[in-house]
Amino acid sequence: MKSVLVFLADGFEEVEALTVVDLLRRADFDVKTVSISDSLTVRGRSRIEVSADQMWDEAETDRADMLVLPGGMPGTTYLMNHEGLRAALQKAAKEKRYTAAICAAPTVLADLGLLDGRKATCYPGLESRLKEHGASVTVDKEVVKDGHVITSRGAGTAVPFALKLIDALADSEAAESVRRGIVYRMS
Repeated sequence: MKSVLVFLADGFEEVEALTVVDLLRRADFDVKTVSISDSLTVRGRSRIEVSADQMWDEAETDRADMLVLPGGMPGTTYLMNHEGLRAALQKAAKEKRYTAAICAAPTVLADLGLLDGRKATCYPGLESRLKEHGASVTVDKEVVKDGHVITSRGAGTAVPFALKLIDALADSEAAESVRRGIVYRMS
């Protein structure tokens, strides 16, 4: 069974995090939310409190097939400043395991040099952060996959983002099954 870790920090974008968790669990992946704060309870940007599955010290980042960063502010800043997460993302990239980020969170990957020479997308207005770190920014696609890196634009693209993650970890048939199950119509 594929293992996915979704990292939560105070100020995370609830739609981006929980849509990914929900849809990947529908695809029968082992998905765990990981708090990088000092409590299992993490408060999102819209003040929705979520109880994470585990704390950072319990997360088996070396065993995960995919590491996922939801956006939101100041959540993205906290993700960027977490040294353990930064190291885990760099190691996953080196080992060609999937890293995925949506909204403002692709800036974390960019700042770590993980988007250098890759196609990527992000929340409108943050494109220059990606470009200054060598990314080829695409603004006309909701989700961009380049090798083992998957990026997306924001809360409104959370469903296609999650479906692309399923496709990457399993196949298009699994993604299509989940899409039909939630009655989502691709644009």
